[in-house]
Amino acid sequence: MKKFVVFFLVVFFSLIPSFALELDLSVDEEIKKKYNSSKLNYDVLPNLPKVDNSQNQAQTSVPKTQPIYSTTVPQITKIDPKDAIKLPKWTKFQVKSNQTISDSLREGTNISFTTTTPVYKKYITVPTGSKLNGIITNSHRAQVTGNGGLVVIKITSLTYNGKTYAVNGKITKANYKKIFLNNIKGKRQYLKGIEKQVNKGENFYKKAKIATNKLSNNPILVVISPIPMVVGVAGYAGATVLSPLTGLTNKGGNLSIPSGSQFEIKLLEDAFIAK
Repeated sequence: MKKFVVFFLVVFFSLIPSFALELDLSVDEEIKKKYNSSKLNYDVLPNLPKVDNSQNQAQTSVPKTQPIYSTTVPQITKIDPKDAIKLPKWTKFQVKSNQTISDSLREGTNISFTTTTPVYKKYITVPTGSKLNGIITNSHRAQVTGNGGLVVIKITSLTYNGKTYAVNGKITKANYKKIFLNNIKGKRQYLKGIEKQVNKGENFYKKAKIATNKLSNNPILVVISPIPMVVGVAGYAGATVLSPLTGLTNKGGNLSIPSGSQFEIKLLEDAFIAK
């Protein structure tokens, strides 16, 4: 019986390859009848459009837009005060800025403003749309000592009826805020630095107090419970005492006033305009 089983298995396994080969050839014949095997890849796959990567390879750069500042000084019209109309000292002009004014601008940068309201004086009216020109005489970025950024602008000329006349003026208001000594400043952060340091000391004291309360509730550690409180009080006192010094390490605020902002300009000397 065992011999018969072995004989049957040998015959069965010997027939499998031939059967598989016959099946494979029959399937291959069916494919050849229906399809041209030389063109099979082209018939089955769709005709995909060719992709042009030349445009993708070219990197397009986006131009950065920056405010444009004049590098030329307007030509001043010389005039004899005897034959001119006087704009008296302390005359004020309400104007808007024609560019962004920031503490990143260097000394010597030209700045211009446009009047937003007419100015009425004896024998003369300076209309809306007249131009006042100035120059940055000093500037610096925000400082680590707590000082904010700074811009100082000197008003040097007035363009009226197509001619430019020399004037001497200063900025007295920027965005409706008073400006002292012609210094347009960023926010000073020194006091904020002191407050920040004191708050750190207070938070340290609160944490020490919590630790003391936890230790006092433990019968074993109650003996050392006052230690965190003592350390917390010392830390709070030290932070408060040192806050005037550590406040100096706090950086001030940067200064940036966008184009179109409202300013007030005041003449420091009499100016003379042609009749």
